[in-house]
Amino acid sequence: MFENLSDKLERSFKLLKGQGKITEINIAETLKEVRRALLDADVNFKIAKQFTDTVKEKALGQDVLTAVKPGQMMVKIVHDELTELMGSTATDINLKGSPSVILMSGLQGSGKTTFSGKLAKYLKEKKGKNPILVACDVYRPAAIEQLKVLGQQLNIPVYSEDGNKNPVAIAKEAIRFAKQRGHDLVIVDTAGRLAVDEEMMNEISAIKKGIDPNEILFVVDSMTGQDAVNTAKEFNDRLDFDGVVLTKLDGDTRGGAALSIRAVVNKPIKFVGTGEKMEALDVFHPKRMADRILGMGDIVSLVEKAQEQFDEQEAIRLQKKLAKDQFNFNDFLAQINQVKKMGNLKDLAGMIPGMGKALKDVEIDDNAFVHVEAIIYSMTPAEREDPSLMNGTRRKRIADGSGTSIQEVNRLLKQFTETRKMMKMVAQGKRFTPPARNVRR
Repeated sequence: MFENLSDKLERSFKLLKGQGKITEINIAETLKEVRRALLDADVNFKIAKQFTDTVKEKALGQDVLTAVKPGQMMVKIVHDELTELMGSTATDINLKGSPSVILMSGLQGSGKTTFSGKLAKYLKEKKGKNPILVACDVYRPAAIEQLKVLGQQLNIPVYSEDGNKNPVAIAKEAIRFAKQRGHDLVIVDTAGRLAVDEEMMNEISAIKKGIDPNEILFVVDSMTGQDAVNTAKEFNDRLDFDGVVLTKLDGDTRGGAALSIRAVVNKPIKFVGTGEKMEALDVFHPKRMADRILGMGDIVSLVEKAQEQFDEQEAIRLQKKLAKDQFNFNDFLAQINQVKKMGNLKDLAGMIPGMGKALKDVEIDDNAFVHVEAIIYSMTPAEREDPSLMNGTRRKRIADGSGTSIQEVNRLLKQFTETRKMMKMVAQGKRFTPPARNVRR
């Protein structure tokens, strides 16, 4: 996410030479490269020019502190302007009304149906809502079935009417149904439509008029770049939507949509989708996104994700086991599962300052834990409880059962032993020194 933009901005800041003040002479090449980086990221030309003009205005004549280099001062100014460009602060979703009604809109293939499921799960778990999903895509039978599958997976009811081709009537009846059954949130998934398709645009306008939603969200595939921004403007002219959702932000996206869309339609980005899993949904924080674009990481989001998976009672139990050197493979497996629930591994690593650049060309497979889990699941309950039972015969059986090699089993056992030793010493407040490696000369 934003890797190319981050690299090019970093290179542009290195061009800024000299001490004392930022002047038109020493800033010219840097601003030229910043604008080029934004254009390459598919940012609207007018916005890119306006952005660099504002940066130039704020930077010229800035006194540079002795401890700060001109390039560092420029990073600070660009960071502040990126934050401002994307909306300054996070914007909450409107959940007023009884029930609250949220209407989804967007192009075909933008990810509306998947996002509807993600949002229902998010609001159920984070806001204590009792949601119902409504299938109003009457043109694509697979969309109704997809929503039903998601609803079943999330244990959230889905309202649909077989044979009814009138989405306005379906949406109205769904709200009446929700009131009867005590649901305080209705999420209406609609058909994808092109902004140039007058009949389909009239239809979603009629749905809006018929159900008077508290919130209209425009779902856009961030990989479509500048086209996404143009489409957003067309939809906003018709629907006057309340917020934008950027999906597929974990893909090979240049980021232009995230940087341009707020300025073009003057509506906040409220959520971003960062993967296929139902947990892969984040509230959009402009400052945190600016941090990540400029390679500063996003520790706050990383901590928040960790806290979501944190179980205080489990932590106390684990600490006692660590102090007594009783940490076993069942505990190890539980820790792996907690990390997996936090989301995409490369995305998580990118939240650590400096790690995004370090891992740029490194492929981190989300299935990296598969072999480890296979080895642990091939152990007997007694072996998981007491790793000291492992002998040559047991290791061979585990390797055969997990489809791995004895070397891989041995490697895991060694890593586990070192991890347990480290965690025990940390729990006791001692300093851990990794074992020395043999180096061939």
